[in-house]
Amino acid sequence: MLVLSRQRDESIMIGDDVEIIIVDVRGDKVRLGITAPKEIPVHRREIYDAIQREKGLKKEPQSEHPEKPQTPESTKDS
Repeated sequence: MLVLSRQRDESIMIGDDVEIIIVDVRGDKVRLGITAPKEIPVHRREIYDAIQREKGLKKEPQSEHPEKPQTPESTKDS
């Protein structure tokens, strides 16, 4: 993850076609303006996740500590 500091009216470019502009900062909220080509969808994350679930493409989130896979030795009765 790239973390950048920006002030109001400053922007970030993603590639040649997507610009994210800091429109306003109030307390703990930041307002962003996004300029992107029409063929690139732009959604808030919760909307994007809902669209993916609706399409059936969203995978279940993985646990931070996945269970240790069982080996043939660990499944044998002692």
